[in-house]
Amino acid sequence: MNIIFAGTPAFAVPSLQMLLTAREQLCAVYTQPDRPSGRGRQLHPSPIKELALQHNLPVYQPLSLNAPEQWQRIEDLKPDLMIVVAYGMILPQAVLDIPRLGCLNVHGSLLPRWRGAAPIQRAIMAGDNETGITVMRIIKKLDAGDMLHKETYALSSHDTSSTVHDALAELGALGLAKVLAQLANNTLMPEPQNEDLVTYAEKITKTEAQLDWHQPTAQLINKIKGLNAWPVAQTQFHEHILRIWLAETITNPTTGLLPGTVTIDNKHIHVATGDGQLRLLEVQLPGGKKISADAFLNAHTFNGVTLG
Repeated sequence: MNIIFAGTPAFAVPSLQMLLTAREQLCAVYTQPDRPSGRGRQLHPSPIKELALQHNLPVYQPLSLNAPEQWQRIEDLKPDLMIVVAYGMILPQAVLDIPRLGCLNVHGSLLPRWRGAAPIQRAIMAGDNETGITVMRIIKKLDAGDMLHKETYALSSHDTSSTVHDALAELGALGLAKVLAQLANNTLMPEPQNEDLVTYAEKITKTEAQLDWHQPTAQLINKIKGLNAWPVAQTQFHEHILRIWLAETITNPTTGLLPGTVTIDNKHIHVATGDGQLRLLEVQLPGGKKISADAFLNAHTFNGVTLG
């Protein structure tokens, strides 16, 4: 089976690695153009490009697939199947129509919940108890194709977007392998999505990073976990922006304090919320490293501080 793989970030790497390990016939890899990053703003290849080149796979990096010459190139590759994992580019109908067996996508949620750009972050921020991946057929409507397979992941109180991202990347490869086996055996059982259960995971923006201490503790904790590792939740500390990487709930919180009020309890930093308190665990000042809140307390005074 002749396969085109399209993906860009680290989330897609386990799926491509699975295809390589399984010795599937990969005729090409599509990924986003090299982007500037780091202090020097030098161009860097995507994780998928790096892996593809290590295995001498042809790599294509068009700025867009909305051009007849791009459609012709894909048609010339004679793909039986196109697999898309976090490619970052919507496939036009002309491309969807080319592969003999269609196009598949590995999506980071249990569809139809959390269609869209940020399913992992939104699931955590919403306080969901579970998430997972869905392998589905790609149609023109965003994340709306028939579901072919799901793998479920139970969210724990310690999970952040970073940890769930890595777990779902591996589950995506596992689910994709199962779908390919079913495809080969002609045992796929497509399941249409229930449109009544659809929710959308809007793209995360930097403006969402600011914490509102008037919100309930659980909502603040979920936001902090959901925005780890980007853009990272933040609050005003004196004249500085304090980034909050991790926090946890308190068993017996003090109530009645003005939201944002800091208290120190047994060398722990507690912050008043709309319905109680939470404990800071990892923080960071501009230009500094991420450190434990206890270490931060050793170098900074919190007397009379109200975070904003």
